[in-house]
Amino acid sequence: MAKKVYILLWALMLLTLPMSAQNVSVEAKIDSTVIFVGQQTGFHLGVTVKEGQKVQFPQFEPLQQIIPGIEVVETLPSDTQKLDDGFVRVSAHYTLTSFDDTLYYIPSVKVKVNGKDFESKSLALKVLTVKVDTLHPNQFFPAKDVQDNPFLWDEWSRLLWLSAATFVLFIIALLMFMRLKSEKPIVFKVKIVKRVPAHQKALNSIEEIKAKSTTVTADDAKAYYTHLTDTLRRYMMERFGFNAMEMTSAEIISRLRQEEDQSKINELTMLFETADLVKFAKYSVGVNENDHNLISAIDFINTTKQENAPTEERIEPTVTEKDKQTIRNRKILKWTLVVVALANIALLVYVFWQLVLLVV
Repeated sequence: MAKKVYILLWALMLLTLPMSAQNVSVEAKIDSTVIFVGQQTGFHLGVTVKEGQKVQFPQFEPLQQIIPGIEVVETLPSDTQKLDDGFVRVSAHYTLTSFDDTLYYIPSVKVKVNGKDFESKSLALKVLTVKVDTLHPNQFFPAKDVQDNPFLWDEWSRLLWLSAATFVLFIIALLMFMRLKSEKPIVFKVKIVKRVPAHQKALNSIEEIKAKSTTVTADDAKAYYTHLTDTLRRYMMERFGFNAMEMTSAEIISRLRQEEDQSKINELTMLFETADLVKFAKYSVGVNENDHNLISAIDFINTTKQENAPTEERIEPTVTEKDKQTIRNRKILKWTLVVVALANIALLVYVFWQLVLLVV
């Protein structure tokens, strides 16, 4: 009984071995079976195995001979391809060459699958030599020197035109820059000037009147009252905003009645009436009356003066339509110059790069 079991086990092992062998197939092929001396050809090994099995191809170093006369130039990366029914195809690639003309027999190559050796089919490689006519040595010529490429107008015409365009753009940009440099830009400055308040100007003028006219004679009365009324007119023009210099005494009084206290206006009315009589009717005025009119003028100024009047005045520049047009033209010229300059630079870089490609 034990003997029968032993025989059965051996039978099962023998049946399993062919089945496992059938799961592995090794294929070898060569790109070209005929090459000239020194030429190269591809040598490929493909193994079809069940997915998960470990495949180990033979390793060759550069210039190593797989057989005498055939060298391995390089070993290329292997690749794996999935097949149906859980199979994969693993391929290895080599580059071969030979320098002896003969017919080579490439024996089968061993590939390990899960540690077991499997062999490919054998191949043949025919290496041919180049025929040389030794009977006519005069037909052999030495190697030629490096030849210059002929000049072709089609290759250079575009670059020449682009170079001309670059030069024209450069001239335009230069002229525009010179135009900008020759025309000075219009600069507007805001001036801040010290301003003397209107009442201070009037009081200073009255002080001058007092200093010059300690005693007013009949001959000096006209000049005295002219100076005094002009001082008041200028003060009113700055203080109240109406053109008192061009108005009559009656018009001034009528305009002031809209602004100030009636009692102060009455005193100022007397002053202007006296001034008109002195200037136009040669009226004689006494010293007391002169002083009273002077005090009335000072009192009117002090009563109507603006407290905390600004001591500085901001003077804005006057911009004419011609100035505005000049500013617009300069701005357009500047932006045009920037665009032309950038286009010129880009064109110059492109021409240089194309020239390098042609020369190299």
